[in-house]
Amino acid sequence: MQIRDATDDDIPALVALVTSAYRGPASRGGWTTEADFLDGERIDPELLRADLARARSRVLVVERDGRLIACAHVAEEDGAGYFGMFSVQPGLQGAGLGSRLLAEAERVAREDWGLPRMRMTVIDIRDTLIAWYERRGYRRTGVFKPFPYGDTRFGIPLRDDLRFEVLDKALDGGTA
Repeated sequence: MQIRDATDDDIPALVALVTSAYRGPASRGGWTTEADFLDGERIDPELLRADLARARSRVLVVERDGRLIACAHVAEEDGAGYFGMFSVQPGLQGAGLGSRLLAEAERVAREDWGLPRMRMTVIDIRDTLIAWYERRGYRRTGVFKPFPYGDTRFGIPLRDDLRFEVLDKALDGGTA
C-alpha cells in the first residue's frame, strides 16, 4: 500500500472510486453509501482538476497493486485545513484504511502547512459517519451550510431536507 499525491492522469479512476463509495449499487457494499438520498454524480472531473491545480490543495490516493483503493482531498481554506472527498473502496471499508488516510491528511495540514485545525462538512443526517469522525476527535459545531440543490455536479437529491454540518478538530492536540 502506498499513499501519494494524485495527478491529472488519476482523474478517471478517482471519479470511479468516489462514485463507487457513495452512489449507485456498488456503494451498498460499504457503509458510506448515500444512495438512499442522493443519485447522480458525487464528483465533477473539472472541479477535481481545479483542486489538483490550486495551491495548498492535495488529493491523496492510496494505491495497491496499481489500483486506487482510497482517496481524500485536503486543502487550506480560511486558515484551517479542509478535509473532503474521502472515499474507500466499498469492499475494503472497515479495515482501518480510512483512519490511516485521515491521519495522513491531518499530518499534511498540521506539519506541512502549519494549520491549527481541520474542518469538514458532512450531510447532517449521516449519523453513523458523524459518529465515526467524533471517535477520531472531531466535534459537531452546530454550523450548517445549505446543500447545493440544482447543481447536479454534486448529485441529484432524492429528498428536500439535506444540509451540511461543519465538523472541527484542533490539530495540536488541544480542545476545539
